[in-house]
Amino acid sequence: MSENCTHDCSSCGENCSSRKEEQSFLAPCNSMSNVKKVIGIVSGKGGVGKSLVTSLMAAGVQREGYRTAILDADITGPSIPKLFGIDAKAEGTEYGILPKVSRGGTKIMSINLLLENDTDPVVWRGPVIGGTVKQFWTDVLWEDVDCMFVDMPPGTGDVPLTVFQSLPVDGIIVVTSPQELVSMIVEKAVNMAKMMNIPILGIVENMSYVECPNCSQQISIFGESKIDEVSKNAGLSALGRIPMKAEIASRCDRGQVEAIDSTPWLRAAIDAVKEILNS
Repeated sequence: MSENCTHDCSSCGENCSSRKEEQSFLAPCNSMSNVKKVIGIVSGKGGVGKSLVTSLMAAGVQREGYRTAILDADITGPSIPKLFGIDAKAEGTEYGILPKVSRGGTKIMSINLLLENDTDPVVWRGPVIGGTVKQFWTDVLWEDVDCMFVDMPPGTGDVPLTVFQSLPVDGIIVVTSPQELVSMIVEKAVNMAKMMNIPILGIVENMSYVECPNCSQQISIFGESKIDEVSKNAGLSALGRIPMKAEIASRCDRGQVEAIDSTPWLRAAIDAVKEILNS
């Protein structure tokens, strides 16, 4: 050990024989998988529309000619299969679990694809839930995927930490809504990503406004949009505003999320992901 050693390898510049290399918690994906980029969809609060944004982004990027996938990391509140109209259960082979494929070509894995009934509750403790999310990465045959979107559960607990540490996350998109309270809580997710050195692509605001069917005026029923203010304060890009529309709700209820043309609202978000894919 050098006499100048500070006993803190993260800040010490000495080349000691006892130097401790930074430990990596990254988990290897299945040997038959090839996932090029991983994008997390996060928020500090539930009910803001992370699953909707995840689905719209996957479908939108798929339409741009890329091969997409969704890892549904919201184990206790999974909704991705319902949005895509997938009822059949996942199957396995000797090499691993096969994800289901949507009508538009997006590969999907969710706990609801493994439960006997979609309404069966998942009453598990945090470590088991985190382990399941990790297995969705290591045990599923994702094969060739250009971009995987990870639908995170709300908050900054076990599962987001597992995803950030175990998966090679290339960036995240933060989802918010106009309420002041939600905007404040979203900053927790932003700060967590910064602590974990995960790049933040920007912010998407869901339930941003309602459009009058007669005059097309935008009505801010949850208060004025906060996305520009929140983005500026966090030094991030505002990537889109999704309105409240009956068509969106109806399509989602019928498992037709891929039929929704989200380009007018999420063009900037899709372009941000494409930039990563082409880098």
